[in-house]
Amino acid sequence: MSATTLVVGLTSPASAQKKSASAAPYVPPAGGWERRSPSALGMDSVKLADAIAFAISKESKSPRDLELNHLQTFGREPLGDAIGPLPPRGDATGIIVRKGYVVATWGDPDAEEITNSVTKSFVSTVVGLAVDDGRIRSVHDTVAKYMPPIVRARPNGTAYARDWPGTDKLLTPFDTPHNKRLTWDHLLRQVSDWEGTLWGKPEWADRPAQNAATWTTRPRVEPGSTYEYNDTRVNVLALAALQVWRRPLPEVLRERIMDPIGASNTWRWYGYDNSWIVLDGREVQSVSGGGHWGGGMVLNAWDMARFGLLTQRRGVWGDKRLLSDAWVTQALTPTPAQKTYGYMNWFVNPDRAYLAAAPVEAFVHVGAGNNFIYVDPVNDVVAVMRWMDTTASLNSFVEKVLASLR
Repeated sequence: MSATTLVVGLTSPASAQKKSASAAPYVPPAGGWERRSPSALGMDSVKLADAIAFAISKESKSPRDLELNHLQTFGREPLGDAIGPLPPRGDATGIIVRKGYVVATWGDPDAEEITNSVTKSFVSTVVGLAVDDGRIRSVHDTVAKYMPPIVRARPNGTAYARDWPGTDKLLTPFDTPHNKRLTWDHLLRQVSDWEGTLWGKPEWADRPAQNAATWTTRPRVEPGSTYEYNDTRVNVLALAALQVWRRPLPEVLRERIMDPIGASNTWRWYGYDNSWIVLDGREVQSVSGGGHWGGGMVLNAWDMARFGLLTQRRGVWGDKRLLSDAWVTQALTPTPAQKTYGYMNWFVNPDRAYLAAAPVEAFVHVGAGNNFIYVDPVNDVVAVMRWMDTTASLNSFVEKVLASLR
């Protein structure tokens, strides 16, 4: 395992004195990130080292072979076979940023690894960009208004493909009486109870109910009334966003977010073997919202930290606003049916209900495995933790990091 690095400052005392408290926040440039010692940023290095040692000790016990891990978890669900890439993972890894500067790293932050459902926060971001641009007039519009019939294509482009069970070459994911009522807000908050099958995965097959007799027979609940975490429905949202943008979502994310924040050129956003459609005369892959059946965002910890810093700064990067403040506010507004959930894996902390050790203003982008981006605007801290065992361990880690602040 790579050694923990408590970073030694690279800035001279003279240059540090030139930066007053009123100076503009530091913005890490593309291809580099200034590092400062913990003491230079008001942190106790011994206590910080204790927090990092704790994070390393809480590495997930799940297999590093993520295909094997899939077979032991989601692969046991009905129709649970993996249909997207599942590259193996590496060591427990992390980065701690304060006031925009890197103060500590451990593991292998350069490793390009699957980030699972942190991907959902990127899905909600491209939806937010569409709202900011006026492509989506309101999150309270029904999604059906924005959806044409969608033609499926095989990955090799030689023929059309049918979904399962019994659907035709055309996808019409919002054509049932229930689905016609669903809004963008319902999907973003995972309170839609969308019904149907997409990419061979029926919504009932994701974390299925114990009673199999109810899988296809239960009545739909009122939209907005019940929270249910469901990856098929997230993939429906990604497909809907693709129709609004009329171009691959990774292109939108790269141009509008990842390139402006100086992210690497090695992150990738994947879909499934069968999630290809015909769009304006070309084949385009509809990406997935996580790694439940493989796919999703594959990126390094540095890119995760940059995204966390962007969200901590409410969509502003240097002198550029990339996401509107109104969108960030919506993303951080608790869902009535699940108060710790905002928009698509912006987990929020009202009454400290998600992380007791953190301020109520803190939030976390979360993915299985576990992958966490902890964002704390009160203490000006962003921390990436990869392959930590539980949210309970995350809370203890945050408690230790905050205890290091002077």
